[in-house]
Amino acid sequence: MSTENLPQSPEQPPRKPRVAVVFGGRSSEHGISVVTAGAVLKSIDRTKYDVLPIGITQDGRWALTADEPDRMAITERRTPNVEELAESHEGGVVLPVDPANREVVYSEPGSVPKALGEVDVVFPVLHGPYGEDGTLQGLLELSGVPYVGSGVLASAVGQDKEYMKRVFTSFGLKVGPYVVIRPREWERDESAARKKIVELAGEHGWPLFVKPARAGSSIGITKVDDPSGLDEAIAEAQRHDPKILVEAALRGREIECGVLEFEDGPRASVPAEIPPPDTHAYYDFEAKYIDSTPGLVPAPLMPEETAEVQRLAVDAFEAASCEGLVRADFFLTEDGEFVINEINTMPGFTPISMYPQMWQASGISYPELVDRLIQAALRRSTGLR
Repeated sequence: MSTENLPQSPEQPPRKPRVAVVFGGRSSEHGISVVTAGAVLKSIDRTKYDVLPIGITQDGRWALTADEPDRMAITERRTPNVEELAESHEGGVVLPVDPANREVVYSEPGSVPKALGEVDVVFPVLHGPYGEDGTLQGLLELSGVPYVGSGVLASAVGQDKEYMKRVFTSFGLKVGPYVVIRPREWERDESAARKKIVELAGEHGWPLFVKPARAGSSIGITKVDDPSGLDEAIAEAQRHDPKILVEAALRGREIECGVLEFEDGPRASVPAEIPPPDTHAYYDFEAKYIDSTPGLVPAPLMPEETAEVQRLAVDAFEAASCEGLVRADFFLTEDGEFVINEINTMPGFTPISMYPQMWQASGISYPELVDRLIQAALRRSTGLR
């Protein structure tokens, strides 16, 4: 029998790419990650993408959460958390570790697991350990799911301030004086570890900045003006990371620059300057996120200084083999030299954060920035590249 004259079924419209926005996490930056996710969810073009919000609680459970960005804001100087947004306090989301199957499954105790559909790309807005440091990126590589941002190596290097500085130095980028105290070193001989720090101050002067080696958002950092404050600063840093970094203070202006991956390679934004905050000793967590100390965008630099910091930001992006996005932070010293402080492979990404502000001043709006990052991830494959 001929089927030539039978009615033909209409073609199904192509499925929109499905974006899983993963946020929260086990680090001390959990709350800021939730705030970032709210901004991203609000800005994703829903006519172009389907969206699946997945929160990771502070104890590591992957939770299905409400797609309600307005509940993900800082209120009364308090950051939100995933538990408040989770649809269940027991259910969990599972991403199959199978490149042939991208279907996400949700299960609750005593219930039949429910398929949530396939995920085409993950937008991880996790900050700090257990998310920004290569751990989540490794899981996604095993799952064969493309994702926004840097791969395993660049994410790990970007999280560990010691190895970040070692990589930069090997590529000819100038870094400031520092020492590292590893946990075994501290456990073996505390007095020898302290002596190392005091010798750094003896050579470069006080104050020193004592930091967790693998944290961000200025959490756990203490400015130490003399030896009497050292023990308390070390204990505070070790609450967030057993490995600590101690840096000599650099006199100069704080300059930041954004890097974004375009189809033809990475490009730098206009830079920004972080002026010393009036009510804080330095640009700490509260100055960044609670009191929203404004930066100067674009930074008031000479044209040749702007070109130089943009070049160095892209050099840092390439040195660490980054992908997607990076915020590169520098000091412009009193003798006119740029010294790189660090990079962030998933920088603060709220609308008031410096990275989106720098790209806004460069002609790319927040929604367009989100779209460009998703498109860059969809263009890449997982695996060696």
